[in-house]
Amino acid sequence: MSHKTEAFAAMAKTIIENLKKRNMEGYYFENSSECIKAILDSIPSGSVISWGGSETIKETGLMEAVHNGSYELIDRTTAKNPEEARQIYARTVLADYYLMSSNAVTIDGELINIDGNGNRVACLIQGPSHVIIVVGMNKIVTDVENGVARVRNMASPANAIRLKKKIPCAATGHCHDCLAPDCFCNQIVITRRSGHEGRIKVYLVAENLGY
Repeated sequence: MSHKTEAFAAMAKTIIENLKKRNMEGYYFENSSECIKAILDSIPSGSVISWGGSETIKETGLMEAVHNGSYELIDRTTAKNPEEARQIYARTVLADYYLMSSNAVTIDGELINIDGNGNRVACLIQGPSHVIIVVGMNKIVTDVENGVARVRNMASPANAIRLKKKIPCAATGHCHDCLAPDCFCNQIVITRRSGHEGRIKVYLVAENLGY
């Protein structure tokens, strides 16, 4: 175990203890493959699964794994028009499992997420029976203020470029606190505690994942 990995493990232990205080479960893995195996082992065959937009769950291989598994998938990208997307979202709210990442996680166990339409954070807050969150250790921050700054100045510009959004951060690489029509920093959600024991599970991975 490298010194860096050892430090990650020590930090993860603290985060997991703090997540428990907030009625959430935490797990730590040295690599994505071990993490994905543990997640798949926890999801019964035939479960209804959906997900929010996340580069992390793509990079880890979790997205490919659920597509190859024996599950019923609710995929919003299959919608052909806004009304169909609305109907798919309605089904997503009743999913057995919802997969996502978190834009940031504090050492004290708080989840920080910024969303455009709000569908991802809405399902985190309420709806699906289980929420599985995969987070690279690159997204760990000291507190909420630093977490919000990290998302707005690191994750949002990268996402804006990926999605070809015509907003200031896509041009400059940092947040302008804009109110542009294409702005997707519309909902800022801090999850300080889960009201449902065992519903939210956070899988920490000692890798650089997502934005």
